[in-house]
Amino acid sequence: MNCHHFQANRCQSCQWLAKPYLQQLADKQQHLTDLLAPLQPAQILAPQASEQQGFRYKAKMVVLGTVAAPILGIINARGEQVDLADCPLYPASFAPVLSLCKAFISRADLTPYNIASRLGELKYILLSQSLHSGRFMLRLVLRSKNCLAAIIKHLPWLLQQLPELEICSVNLQPLAAAILEGPEEIVLTKQMVLAEQLNQVPLYLQPQSFFQTQPVMAASLYQTAAKWLSELQQQQGQFSQIWDLFCGVGGFGLHLVKPDQSLTGIEIAPAAIASAKRSAAEMGLKNVSFQALDATAFASAAAKAPDLLVVNPPRRGLGLALCQDIERLAPGWLVYSSCNAQTLAEDLIRLKQYKLLKVQLFDMFAHSSHYEILTLLQRKY
Repeated sequence: MNCHHFQANRCQSCQWLAKPYLQQLADKQQHLTDLLAPLQPAQILAPQASEQQGFRYKAKMVVLGTVAAPILGIINARGEQVDLADCPLYPASFAPVLSLCKAFISRADLTPYNIASRLGELKYILLSQSLHSGRFMLRLVLRSKNCLAAIIKHLPWLLQQLPELEICSVNLQPLAAAILEGPEEIVLTKQMVLAEQLNQVPLYLQPQSFFQTQPVMAASLYQTAAKWLSELQQQQGQFSQIWDLFCGVGGFGLHLVKPDQSLTGIEIAPAAIASAKRSAAEMGLKNVSFQALDATAFASAAAKAPDLLVVNPPRRGLGLALCQDIERLAPGWLVYSSCNAQTLAEDLIRLKQYKLLKVQLFDMFAHSSHYEILTLLQRKY
């Protein structure tokens, strides 16, 4: 990927960009292999490579500059304000939309928030696009409601200029801290969700729902899990009950469950659960239950294990308590997807009853040291 910001040393967010892509992939595969070596995995598959540019369908931009000349990007290590509206990580469709966002900031007189003085209102712009429909979700992160009326007043202009804008919302983050968003979200459009579709599975994204930044790789991740488990069930017999912990909007569970199987999805965020329920209803799935609960608390209260447990925790991993409950419940099969190889390895060492059958790396975060991992485990006894 050719990036003039990186070459000029203005932005070094893609830490590995100077390294040839095939070398990036080889280094990640070696890192994963070394971490999991004590677990003696039966099979480590070849890594799933990423597109090298235009793959990131979610932009998180700090709002800088002035009302008359806004900048959307970052403050680099030298304290320089760097406009990344033309960042090549994003699809070509993002640049004109971010340009319209700048015009909207000026038109609505939205003062960029200044970290040093703690003055100003607009902190971040968060822009997402549906791979399936091409439509956008725009979130404006504000310090307060002081300029909410101005945003509402000028929003019709933005919608007219950008008919592909499906959702626009305001998020309130009043703290003077490096926190991306706050708990309060105000949706300003009639539409409340952004429709996505991966591998014929409908998924609905609300403003505060977590979803992968790279939908093409997410689709490959879900499809691979479905393939592994389809092959497994052909050999071992059909599962009756599946649990999907940290299920988000239902990506894994909805790809894996069949009409005659039971699926329980657990996620702490009510908005994500509402989206998962909508997807299940649209797919005609009857024996499905999605609940807004803490995954660790749910497992702790459970008395009987499912046939298959799917977990996709945040970077911190499962943790000791949840690993202990998995050991106590002892489901026959476990699919663990992780965005942090270190915490994955720590958790798998805790899961002493399980043997690691398959591992595959998915390069969700090209040009960085990060990656996604999919694993399949079987109970030993």
